[in-house]
Amino acid sequence: MQYNELGKTKISVSRLCFGTLTLGPLQANLPEEKGADLICRAVELGVNFLDTAEYYQNYPPIRLALKKCGKDLVVATKSYAYTYEGMKKSVENARKALDRDVIDIFMLHEQESRLTLKGHREALEYLIEAKQKGIIRATGVSTHTVEVVLAAAEMEEIDVIHPIINYQGIGIKDGTVEDMVKAIEKAYNKGKGIYGMKSLGGGNLIRERKKAFEFVLGLPFLHSIAVGMKSEAEIIANVLAFEGKDVPEGIEKSISNEKRRLLIEDWCEGCGRCVKRCGFGALQIKNGRAVVDYERCALCGYCSRACPEFCIKIV
Repeated sequence: MQYNELGKTKISVSRLCFGTLTLGPLQANLPEEKGADLICRAVELGVNFLDTAEYYQNYPPIRLALKKCGKDLVVATKSYAYTYEGMKKSVENARKALDRDVIDIFMLHEQESRLTLKGHREALEYLIEAKQKGIIRATGVSTHTVEVVLAAAEMEEIDVIHPIINYQGIGIKDGTVEDMVKAIEKAYNKGKGIYGMKSLGGGNLIRERKKAFEFVLGLPFLHSIAVGMKSEAEIIANVLAFEGKDVPEGIEKSISNEKRRLLIEDWCEGCGRCVKRCGFGALQIKNGRAVVDYERCALCGYCSRACPEFCIKIV
């Protein structure tokens, strides 16, 4: 496993970051012990970096994993809080829930524009203060937009940027893949720590996993890449892929045979674009949001490309 220093933070992270959203109630909803065991399996194979968020509601399995397989793991979390007091509460909640005095990386969650960054300034001020006090080691932002990557690149107070990046540009709200790569390169050259997200397009590129990973691993501007994992087979396959090794046929088959479903996030606005894109009649708008007929859904993922809010994922 390759390790990189995350920009100027002096935090060393594995090239593969365990995206833990998949473990919690918003996706696989695995038992706490099972989630912790999967994290520990990844740690055994060289992963030392975990990505989470207050919104994911999955601190318990991470806390258990930290106790079972080492407290020297690097943990990044995030909060939607936009006030000083709100962010203070989020940081204290994370410290208590994870049983950690210091959180490695704490970020403003899903910043959408320069205006969003301005509106969250109070929260960022608390993170700056918390870093000065040694409560957190690095500040950051996560985003699905090119605009925020470019803005954060110019902000001395931002240490880490967590942008969406995949070879098809799924989920990038305001530009092309090329635009995002250029923005990431600029931030990287400014000394920011960069770790990408959604390299598999929220599960929509799972059938093209090899091509998807080759793309992000070929970008020299990414110190690490967060990938959601919910089974031992996925962990083994992803570690091998990130180490440039072939994945055994049995592991590939196990991943292909995993039962998956189409997930439509709560923030769906019911625009209907996915309904028009679906060729199987599996989607319709009910009560102002898209719903899935699982008997018709072919898990092709085409609908996700039509969604302007990145609401549709395969989990």
